[in-house]
Amino acid sequence: MRALVVGSAGQLGRELVACLGAECAWAGDRGRIDVRDPLAVRALVEQVAPDVLFNATAWNGVDAAESEREAAYAVNAEAPQTLARAACEKGARFVHVSTDYVFDGQASRPYREDDAPAPLGVYGASKLAGERLVAAAGGDWLVVRTSGLLGRGGSEQKGGSFVERIVAQARAGRRLRVVADQTFAPTIANDLARSLVALARSGPRGLFHVTNEGACTWHELALAALRQAGIDAPVDEVALAELKLPARRPLYSVLDCSRFLALGLHRPRPWRDALSDCLPLAG
Repeated sequence: MRALVVGSAGQLGRELVACLGAECAWAGDRGRIDVRDPLAVRALVEQVAPDVLFNATAWNGVDAAESEREAAYAVNAEAPQTLARAACEKGARFVHVSTDYVFDGQASRPYREDDAPAPLGVYGASKLAGERLVAAAGGDWLVVRTSGLLGRGGSEQKGGSFVERIVAQARAGRRLRVVADQTFAPTIANDLARSLVALARSGPRGLFHVTNEGACTWHELALAALRQAGIDAPVDEVALAELKLPARRPLYSVLDCSRFLALGLHRPRPWRDALSDCLPLAG
């Protein structure tokens, strides 16, 4: 397989490049390619001639998206459409990553791929628009929804992953207050990368949900991270509504991964078993 990865500077992009190894023919971030520019994207795809184009770019500023709607849609909707069209024209498979935030959190069981989306904010709406534009572009496409992405090195937009920030704040002696009423499935970046590559190689197309096994709240995740890091620090529980954040978030967004698991390609680890891969390196 000959792969092209855009968004390689992010936590998922880095893991994709590592997972692909010699199969990665080209990898770059927004400093090397403007994914919003159709001419630049087409020229790149023509030059690399990939079998698979992985899109790991995203506007992940959930709150910032509320006031920067145009920027969020440019990266989360228009850019995936541009990439998908270029892949289709070249006969390449296109793999795009979406989010659990396309749902409103009113479900009482994990969300399946055929459940009706109802995003609560601009971020989720822009990601849903990206999903639909990718599908409309035609060709051989995969959209993979995931949730709570965690990886060592974290997200540049957020100043590191949630786990890294929690550990750093605890080591600095800061009092921790973490949301205890928002339930999701943490997803470790290297496990997701492995699943995306397996899907790209295997042949199915369409929409899939992929997360690590199990679910928790952010508060439970913080406690587990500190325990594995060997840090004894209190973590106060806080309700999401108390934070008065600009963007609304689903209180329940666990994804049902049965469709992916039925393929028998790769079973992501329970999130607690994989959490050590996200802890900051000592020193």
